[in-house]
Amino acid sequence: MKTEKEKMLAGELYDCNDKELSKRWHEAKRLQQEYNNTLTTNHQKVNELLNQLIGSRGEDVWISAPFFVDYGENIHIGNFVEINMNCVFLDCNTITIGDYSGIGPGVHIYTVFHPLNPSERVNKGNGFWKSQTASVTIGNNVWIGGGSIILPGVTIGDGTTIGAGSVVTKSIPPHVLAVGNPCRVIKNLSTN
Repeated sequence: MKTEKEKMLAGELYDCNDKELSKRWHEAKRLQQEYNNTLTTNHQKVNELLNQLIGSRGEDVWISAPFFVDYGENIHIGNFVEINMNCVFLDCNTITIGDYSGIGPGVHIYTVFHPLNPSERVNKGNGFWKSQTASVTIGNNVWIGGGSIILPGVTIGDGTTIGAGSVVTKSIPPHVLAVGNPCRVIKNLSTN
């Protein structure tokens, strides 16, 4: 029988009020609060906290505070990545960000969603809705403009730019400029 965490990572309906999930959620909230209140010049403390907060990160990763997560441990960041302030990563499934990518301020990345049928999302007895997840993958050398929202299950291809304020509801191919709500490709950026 699968644990609620295994169901969560498999994209199945799960109970987010599960004890194992709640324990990590609360720990992530403690770590993010400490991270958000640490001086940016205290590089040793910043690195120690990031090592505990997120799943993995490559060389030369910068995340400006404040930074908000659900669990943190499901976030995997490549090399030479910059994440600007006020970003929210709901990492109930994996969020993978490739090398040389940039995330603008106020970007939200969601891997969690709820059933559309109200009777399916109600979790009687604990006040938390039943949830499902789908991973988000951001390729190498991608720029996500400020205030954008990336929805569950989206993949953004290498070398793509997402315009500020976009709502990315579907996967976006490599080497394009995509903008809007819903986000759509407006220009091919291929150098071929």
